[in-house]
Amino acid sequence: MAVIEEKKELATESKPTVKKTQAPGRAGGQAVKKAADKKEVIVAAKNSDIAYRVLTEPWITEKTHKAMADNKYTFKVIHSATKKQVKLAIEGMYSVKVEKVSVVNIKSKKKAYGRHMGTKAGFKKATVTLKQGDKIELFQGA
Repeated sequence: MAVIEEKKELATESKPTVKKTQAPGRAGGQAVKKAADKKEVIVAAKNSDIAYRVLTEPWITEKTHKAMADNKYTFKVIHSATKKQVKLAIEGMYSVKVEKVSVVNIKSKKKAYGRHMGTKAGFKKATVTLKQGDKIELFQGA
């Protein structure tokens, strides 16, 4: 994944504090650390090369076509894809802001091919919710 540049910024405004507390029934103080709020900013490169490795094809059915009105788009992705990779691939390829990614594995199914039994291949499907106002043009030519 050399295409993605990751940059992490840590907030230096608030430092972790150590507070001594006295627990009932214990002698001496116990150190408790409060974790500082860490802000991580991930900057993805505009190059959409990762999108061609992660995204296989858009998944278009009647159900997913109706969901497009609610800014929900469904894609077929590779089996090893994570939610973070799908998010970065969609943002890099279509220049939109992704709010939520849901992933589901579709298992393989048995199917009769003539008198022989075979299996249809399973796949992974990702549904992406976009920020209000963003849109993906899947049917530009139609």
